[in-house]
Amino acid sequence: MKVKDGQVGSGGAQRPRVRRKEARPQELLAAALALFVEKGYAATRLEEVAARAGVSKGTLYLYFDSKEALFKAVIREGVVPAIDAGEAMLGTFADDPVALLRAFLHAWWERIGSTELGGLPKLMMSEAGNFPDVAAYYNEAVIQRGLGLLRTAVRRGIDAGVFRAVDLDLVGTLLIAPLVHLSMWRHSFATCCATDIEPRAYVDAHIDLVLHGLRNDPVPAGVAR
Repeated sequence: MKVKDGQVGSGGAQRPRVRRKEARPQELLAAALALFVEKGYAATRLEEVAARAGVSKGTLYLYFDSKEALFKAVIREGVVPAIDAGEAMLGTFADDPVALLRAFLHAWWERIGSTELGGLPKLMMSEAGNFPDVAAYYNEAVIQRGLGLLRTAVRRGIDAGVFRAVDLDLVGTLLIAPLVHLSMWRHSFATCCATDIEPRAYVDAHIDLVLHGLRNDPVPAGVAR
């Protein structure tokens, strides 16, 4: 008699349930992300990833032929969908640049900064110089697309007369840098030192400062810019 996974055979023994093959890549990506964040890119070994995912190293190689391919898959499956969602917001908030900018910053924190993906900026900052191909991929797939979204939101606000004119080449980096700092803090000092930073309050305070700084209000006479 053919025994299905997890059923009892004629001898009474319980066969272990075999994981669906299509689940394995996601398990490997989750294990890889955890180890990349914990140990860094250079120190993470593929056999460790396989062991963390509960498969053999040979099984890992069925899906990813190198550590670089595995890392790129982590970015493609984990971070890029958040960028895709941001691009979809361009239509949702087409007539409200303030709401669009607010939504971008909140979404980055909720989908990336506050999750395990938030450990990737720290990894890239520390190891980019040693792995230029990996860094170039991250820059193209994540950083430049994300900065482009922020520039678009600010440009819309300027065109609508809601925001004052600012340097669009710099504004994206200035907008996201405090949130990247917070995510790096969570994966460095916050792991060993007491801190009173409450992430949601921090993000809200940053957005408040940004929107007041961009506001296209006339400066009262006698008040220095």
